[in-house]
Amino acid sequence: MNTRFLLASLCLFWLPFKGIAQGDKAKDYRNFPIVITIQFQAFAMPFKDFKSNFKNVGIGIGTEVSHSSYHDWVQKFDITWFRNKAMGSGLLFSSQVAWRPYLVSNSFTEIKAGVGYHIAFRPTESFIQKDGSWKPVQKQGKGMLAIPVGISIGYHNYQNGTFVSPFVGYQVMFLKNYNKSIPIVPMTFVQTGARIHPVYPDIIQD
Repeated sequence: MNTRFLLASLCLFWLPFKGIAQGDKAKDYRNFPIVITIQFQAFAMPFKDFKSNFKNVGIGIGTEVSHSSYHDWVQKFDITWFRNKAMGSGLLFSSQVAWRPYLVSNSFTEIKAGVGYHIAFRPTESFIQKDGSWKPVQKQGKGMLAIPVGISIGYHNYQNGTFVSPFVGYQVMFLKNYNKSIPIVPMTFVQTGARIHPVYPDIIQD
């Protein structure tokens, strides 16, 4: 996996799909959709060593609420878990504000930023020095402030009885106080998933 492959994957979502007016998009949007993602995580500098992401896989679930009548500003809420054998697995609780303007036809882009709480678990049993001796701390987690920033691109797939928005994205997250020697640690995620809105009979069109 390299940078060119990732960019090519993102560009696929620029292709136009079934045309629909922005007013119809706003009408069909529903608050509190189900957002499911597959997350590929790495401890890496932004936009560096993309292939390391695909060694660590995770899953996320979330929802969102719109801030505007056209639903181009939303508040996102997510819980993400990922597995990392080398550095330790993690659990992230986050909320982000996202700007989601429409592009061509049903396609859209998204820029998001927010705050979260990350629990990092140790990969193996660890020890700390206490009262003059080393005590085991096992694999208990450590909580840290997290600042996530991300971009994504996707499209709205409108069908009778369904409203699904698949997307791919890239997110950078900065962790505070990961350890004493490195106060700020970057983490990256390659994301793919879908936003699934409930569709009710009054918005299904012939």
